[in-house]
Amino acid sequence: MVLWSILPDRAIGFDMTTHQRDPKLYRDNVGLALFSGAGNVFVGRRINGRGAYQWQMPQGGVDLDEAPADAVLREMEEEIGVSAKFVDVLDQTDDWLYYDFPLALRKRMGGPFLGQRQKWFALRFKGTDSEVRLDKHKPEFDAWRWARLEDVPGLVVPFKRPVYEAVAKQFAPWSDRLAANGANPAPR
Repeated sequence: MVLWSILPDRAIGFDMTTHQRDPKLYRDNVGLALFSGAGNVFVGRRINGRGAYQWQMPQGGVDLDEAPADAVLREMEEEIGVSAKFVDVLDQTDDWLYYDFPLALRKRMGGPFLGQRQKWFALRFKGTDSEVRLDKHKPEFDAWRWARLEDVPGLVVPFKRPVYEAVAKQFAPWSDRLAANGANPAPR
């Protein structure tokens, strides 16, 4: 798969599986594809988003000395109020997936990072919709819904889209299994 990195004055294509980046220049981050029993995934609408493409799956930073598997459960609880007791971990990406921040965003944010490197997890949601609480902590989303996994890359900001396409491709079998088997697919 080829990803496009948007740099200040040009776009450069690179192969996500073979291109090496300096991890120190990217903020460690986790993302979660939270699957419903019907095989759809949670998407939230960014609370202070501008323009189109403001939906995304939950994601967040990995704290110092925190394992990505722990970070994803913490971020899920912080961003959408869902406790770890309501999920099963199904899968995770083998590799870190990278995206660069657009230059204007990087300038606005400040800091040393060119973008983020993400470890993604597929989680099966065993709770009910009432367990989702966007207001449990400082809200990052103002609305949420279940969406088909293959549709999610078209909902996100363009600079994140290649990562979402890779996640959708890797986790598509879980969407299919959940849709076919309800809440009882076998975790990997």
